[in-house]
Amino acid sequence: MVSFTRRAMGVLAERAKLLLEQSGGQLIKLPPKPKIGILLTNTGTPSGYTYWPMRRYLSQFLLDKRIIEVPRAIWYPILYLFILPFRPFKKGKCYKAIWNTEKDESPLRTISRNQASDLQKALEAEGNEVVVNWAFRYGEPSIADGIAELQKAGCDRLVLFPLYPQYSATTTASMCDAAFEALLKQRHQMAIRTVPAYYRNAVFIDTIATTIEDGIKKNGDVEVIVLTYHGIPLGYQEKGDPYGHQCHETTELLKKRLADGGVTSADLVTSFQSRLGHLEWLKPYTEDLTVELAKSGIKKMAMVAPGFSSDCLETLEELEMDVKDQFLAHEGEHFVYIPCLNDSAAGIRVLADVVSKQLVNFEN
Repeated sequence: MVSFTRRAMGVLAERAKLLLEQSGGQLIKLPPKPKIGILLTNTGTPSGYTYWPMRRYLSQFLLDKRIIEVPRAIWYPILYLFILPFRPFKKGKCYKAIWNTEKDESPLRTISRNQASDLQKALEAEGNEVVVNWAFRYGEPSIADGIAELQKAGCDRLVLFPLYPQYSATTTASMCDAAFEALLKQRHQMAIRTVPAYYRNAVFIDTIATTIEDGIKKNGDVEVIVLTYHGIPLGYQEKGDPYGHQCHETTELLKKRLADGGVTSADLVTSFQSRLGHLEWLKPYTEDLTVELAKSGIKKMAMVAPGFSSDCLETLEELEMDVKDQFLAHEGEHFVYIPCLNDSAAGIRVLADVVSKQLVNFEN
């Protein structure tokens, strides 16, 4: 009986081996435990400040229908005949003024890379099994490439983290468009969560307020603190974009927090920068407001950009250089630009706090 059983088992084993050979080895090993991928996304930067890198970057940016809502039949001739042939020269000079020549890259690229690596360490220290990557909406690395790298690293879930405290269709929604387009091409599609606007996050508000307080302590008291946000066309707000309202709410939250801290008695005002084209955008415009403040007798002012997670062209060149020069040229005496959170330890704590909420109940 035992001998018969052994023979039967041997026959079954041979049959199983034969079936495996006939199947072409289709019995696949179980994959390792899948992970959660976090993709930090920001607007982007050109790969260089010379004409062709600038043109490629501007072309990608200005072809985004979330950015320019003009009918294509009208916009294309304007873009290809009047903007792209000339604007790369002008913007290239601006980028050259802030370019990191040692690393041959813009500050935003350096900061973005550091944010991803430092956030990875911070989340791992809290016991999270995640993979953190970074990408740009325009330029390289693209959002599609960033997602592909996360999937290759074994991630089956994706937390898309647009690094914009306030929501706008021109920023957060555009990031989502690019991510969804990438997911459309996946056979084994990743589950996705998108980090919502986080301007009400208590850690964010407290950290921004602390940077303002530290800036005042370091550079001396000021009469006015301008909270400047990237602008959008007024028409976009009239169509339902909540961005402007969220910016004003951010200012009110910071006013309350700074009043509680009692470090400064300066007035806080909201403004909007980086206007493009001739349409009316959200007002007041930062440059105009700065000149008006100087003309009205304000001698000391500080400026901070709570809508930017990282310093970039719009802060380092536009604010810290151009707007400062305008203030001083109109009899202002003391201008303080307070940097963004960037890849500072405090900034990483904000990112970790915000994204940790999206990791809850996102396990398999």
